[in-house]
Amino acid sequence: MRIAELFGRHRPVFSFEFFPPKAEGGYAALFETIDKLKRHGPSFVSVTWGAGGSTRRNTVDLVARIEREIGLVAMAHVTCTGSSRLELADTLERLSREGIRNVLALGGDLPPDYVQPADGLRYANELVEFIRTRWDLCLGGACYPETHPRAASPDEDLANLVRKVRAGASFLITQLFFDNADYFAFVARARAAGIDVPIVPGIMPVVSSRSVHRMAALSGARIPAALAAELEHCGEDDTRTLETGVRWATEQCRDLLERGAPGIHFFTLNRSPATRLVFENLAL
Repeated sequence: MRIAELFGRHRPVFSFEFFPPKAEGGYAALFETIDKLKRHGPSFVSVTWGAGGSTRRNTVDLVARIEREIGLVAMAHVTCTGSSRLELADTLERLSREGIRNVLALGGDLPPDYVQPADGLRYANELVEFIRTRWDLCLGGACYPETHPRAASPDEDLANLVRKVRAGASFLITQLFFDNADYFAFVARARAAGIDVPIVPGIMPVVSSRSVHRMAALSGARIPAALAAELEHCGEDDTRTLETGVRWATEQCRDLLERGAPGIHFFTLNRSPATRLVFENLAL
């Protein structure tokens, strides 16, 4: 199943994102999480690619296992950073041999003192073009409602996104955000710029104050004052923090769907409770 074909069927497209565990022992817990979330009938799941391509082999193995053993449509993240064209081609060939038909093409985070491989790619639109030359894959791309942290301006960021879509990205998934106004304003700007592919909001239910501030700093996401105040009131109480995060994410998702978002992509952090609670609150 090509993910782009899931849109436009008069039903929201729900998906979950996971990452390859660092230790072999983490796979049992991850597959338990996937099994619990499978009961909610996700349209697809995705698996991230480690910084600098550090988990490229694990990503391929994991998406293949998810499709083969669990029976869910799985999308592999593939990034430019840290990989030569030869290494990227090897990964794409392996994905194709495993029957994987969906890839999220990303530029990737740049490690400190990063040196690009001599024949490497730098930007996501270049990766999309590279894949289009040889592989028949359904390609998604990332976008940033609050502007990519490395972009000089929102206009430059949007121009880069236009190039990515023109290169062949057939749907987009946003970076996490906590204020729906940012998403809808971004979608309006994207449509005005000629981008007509589905733009799926990415949602991360807050499970701890430490993790949300770390993720927000990495992604450039803004934590609204109202949410920050509620999290501050929770203090170090993880149970209250989880309840606050689930309630906030539930309200976000309900509003997004009611106002026409094509679906929701959940950043699970390899855990199931928060996402399952959001689904239950929404009666999905």
